[in-house]
Amino acid sequence: MRRLRQSILGLALLLGATLATAAEEPFRPEPGKFPPIEKAHAYRGEFAFVDHANRRGSLRVQGPGIFRSTEPNPFAMLPYGIVRYHGADADLRDVPLGTILRVWAFLPPDPKLSSVPVLPVDNRNRDANHRRGVGVFPAENHALLVEDEVSYCLRTGQAWKLKEAESLDQQGIILATLEPKQGGDDKAEEQKLSFDQATRIWRGRERLTITELIAEGKWPATGKKSLGGQAVLLNLSWKPTAGGIFRRYHVTDIWLDDEASQRAAALQVENHKAFMRSRWLPGWVDAIEYGKFGHAAVTVSLFGGADATLLADFKQGGQALMNSAENTLKHTEAGTAGPSQMAAKGTILDIVKPAGAPPMGSSGMQLRIDIDLITEGIRPGKVVRIRPASWPDVQVPREEYINGSGSASPADLLEERFPTPAIFPKY
Repeated sequence: MRRLRQSILGLALLLGATLATAAEEPFRPEPGKFPPIEKAHAYRGEFAFVDHANRRGSLRVQGPGIFRSTEPNPFAMLPYGIVRYHGADADLRDVPLGTILRVWAFLPPDPKLSSVPVLPVDNRNRDANHRRGVGVFPAENHALLVEDEVSYCLRTGQAWKLKEAESLDQQGIILATLEPKQGGDDKAEEQKLSFDQATRIWRGRERLTITELIAEGKWPATGKKSLGGQAVLLNLSWKPTAGGIFRRYHVTDIWLDDEASQRAAALQVENHKAFMRSRWLPGWVDAIEYGKFGHAAVTVSLFGGADATLLADFKQGGQALMNSAENTLKHTEAGTAGPSQMAAKGTILDIVKPAGAPPMGSSGMQLRIDIDLITEGIRPGKVVRIRPASWPDVQVPREEYINGSGSASPADLLEERFPTPAIFPKY
């Protein structure tokens, strides 16, 4: 039995080596430039930990070894990194732990300021031992894009095609393939996914259960039933599985039609719009034209991950507020003073929207703002947050800003500005 297990594991190591796609050479982003997603290292796994205030977390990366034996690998969002959930922009706090996420990431832009552990550049090619395999601890742990399964499928035009369901007591196995939604792929590999009574089924405006599908005759109560290759969208998680299964993903949600998936996306859009109005849109400073007595014309490129209606709120000639921020996108404040009290205020002189699709991480929109008093935190290359004056003036919670007042000790201020990787366990 032991030899058989070792043989199976060896085969899994061989086959699993192709699971994570990657650029051939590790890539380190340059300051002031949006890195091409084509040069990112791509992998996926289970969302196992989140520190939402510092835009970082941990992922149990899918590899060729035993999934449960793989320790979660920390990752941090780049300042311009984008999170997608249910096919819409999101914050890490929106994504439930346990969700299977797909990640496109790079080496830390500046290892000295990394808020997650810095690993050897070639770490994704190293064997983490026979139980875990190669590729589960990539050094590319600064993410440009993090998205759930439904967001990935919508972005790439793919769908899960359900071949067969096998039930026993309203739980069991789905046989499915991931293929282009239009046209299909005869070579797509069949995958076994588990489901149970907690699996949510969305149809139009309905939320259904497995029991209700069984009552309609569309799902087997016991035994097997062909599902005819029905194209659906899925979200996945992972659950420990009996029987010595190394990895089998679990279906948390099934969207049976476009109306259902569009409704989920619309709800997430509204959730994120409300969040961004209270936190302001992030960007970085491209250039400054200094004037007299603290005045300056500041050119800022806004990052991606914001709904178009939010961008449309910026009007030429309108008023805007700009506050300095850190790479974690935390506001800088002074004591009890909120972002609006600390922000520079001014008039939007120009709005530039270059032709063509912007690179991943960019909104494709650039603002030139005449501000009344420039501060040290507003300099070329620095990250800032901006809002139109028409947005609500609210305070952010304590964990989402840096206390730059004189009451903060130098050590505490340094930790707030550059959160160290000490929070992450050393396995």
